[in-house]
Amino acid sequence: MIEPAALITVFTTLFVIIDPPGLVPVFIALTSGMDPRHRRTLALRAIAVSAVLMAAFLLLGEAVLGFVGITLPAFRIAGGVLLFLTALDMLFERRQDRRRGQAEGEVAAPDHDPSVFPLALPLIVGPGAITTLILFAGQSDGPGDLLAVAAVAGAILGIVFLAFLAAPSIERLLGAVGINVVTRVLGMLLAALSVQFILDGLRLSGVGS
Repeated sequence: MIEPAALITVFTTLFVIIDPPGLVPVFIALTSGMDPRHRRTLALRAIAVSAVLMAAFLLLGEAVLGFVGITLPAFRIAGGVLLFLTALDMLFERRQDRRRGQAEGEVAAPDHDPSVFPLALPLIVGPGAITTLILFAGQSDGPGDLLAVAAVAGAILGIVFLAFLAAPSIERLLGAVGINVVTRVLGMLLAALSVQFILDGLRLSGVGS
């Protein structure tokens, strides 16, 4: 059974990877010129699509790994490396630059709908979130544990939804500098978590034992 401390790790990892404060300026750019009601609709649709994607990877991710012959320790090491690269992007602001580029590539026309792409995929449910869900699904022992991880993921999506609703206020409160500072702090946390994933994968694979 997954212990409460592990669920805190799930929450921290997903929060750091998805980075709700960092999504705020992107959401504003993608929904520029839209009225508040339209923005709420798009935010809700993005969260709903993200929830479906997360559930799919949480339930089927480990089965896919088994089908292609990838062990969980190997995936944990590879996932740690991937998350470390994501952390580097956050620390050196390459991630925000890429997000801004995706936002600028989408025109906020009246019929424009960025809820599925790029909001849900890959900004909310990106490679890092997918990796995290599969890794923690592999640690789960039964439906109860999977439900607990799903509840944590749902809580993260709820935070993202609230951040979208309060996007203009958050951007005014933090400003560009504040958002950059938060993103870099989260990047440091993610770097440490990714190293822990790699160490756990090496331990589970028997290396050095």
